[in-house]
Amino acid sequence: MFKVLTLNNIAVEGLRRLPRERYEVASEIAHPDAILLRSQNMHDMEIPETVAAIGRAGAGTNNIPIEKMSARGVPVFNAPGANANAVKELVIAGLLLGARNLCAANRYVSELTESGAALSKAVEAGKKQYVGFELPGKTIGVIGLGAIGVEVANAALDLGMKVVGFDPKITVRNAWQLSSGVEHADTLDQLFQHADFVTCHVPLLDGTRGIVNQDRLALMNSGGVLINFARGGIVDDRAATAALDSGKLHAYVTDFPTRELLDHPKVVALPHLGASTGEAEANCAIMVAENVRDYLEK
Repeated sequence: MFKVLTLNNIAVEGLRRLPRERYEVASEIAHPDAILLRSQNMHDMEIPETVAAIGRAGAGTNNIPIEKMSARGVPVFNAPGANANAVKELVIAGLLLGARNLCAANRYVSELTESGAALSKAVEAGKKQYVGFELPGKTIGVIGLGAIGVEVANAALDLGMKVVGFDPKITVRNAWQLSSGVEHADTLDQLFQHADFVTCHVPLLDGTRGIVNQDRLALMNSGGVLINFARGGIVDDRAATAALDSGKLHAYVTDFPTRELLDHPKVVALPHLGASTGEAEANCAIMVAENVRDYLEK
């Protein structure tokens, strides 16, 4: 009988991959053979010596002490690509939120107190403040061409956009899945040049921290839109708000709110919704449960 400790709620579709006759799964369990989690921070946790594998039902693993586990010979499984469609759809929403001023327009309407003819007049008078722009013909730079970045790039092409991608470590598999219409940038600076939109799809590592900075934002077309549904530290938030103030950026759509960002009227901040769909949670749970089971049993 294998014992599996869960640190977060794991989708039932994944737990079903661990048959009850062979697995004991619980949120409180002594001497576990494996741990399944989503967002729980394990860095300050005392991880039992009995743990032979860890599975994170998501793509990132920055909440898990990878080096410490590697030194102990404990593999950490994640679910790359399982949430790709969910994030892609949110990026498409982000494109429209930024280009069409939808959140600011919604706030304007929700604060109206008039009714009847007076309300109609206020609506018509206010809409002039929220004139946006359309996506076809605009250039979007996609930083990172993993499972998510490839789907975003292909979807942007379908929307009539010009797409420039950057990923020096793109896999052969992802390269085959990438549309031939996506242009390749040799450097990040080249990607930012003349971009109307930039969207980030890389993990947060020492080499990616702050790669969206003042100098690179300055290379974009004025009135551009920045989208970050990857990790907060990838973007220098001070540089982004300064670009918003100067008009270089029209909007910043992010999944990683800070107090500074929440206080800015041109920021659309969401509560880390990237993979928050029932389908994505199920896909991630299934992938890691099957990997952990395969490892424990074989």
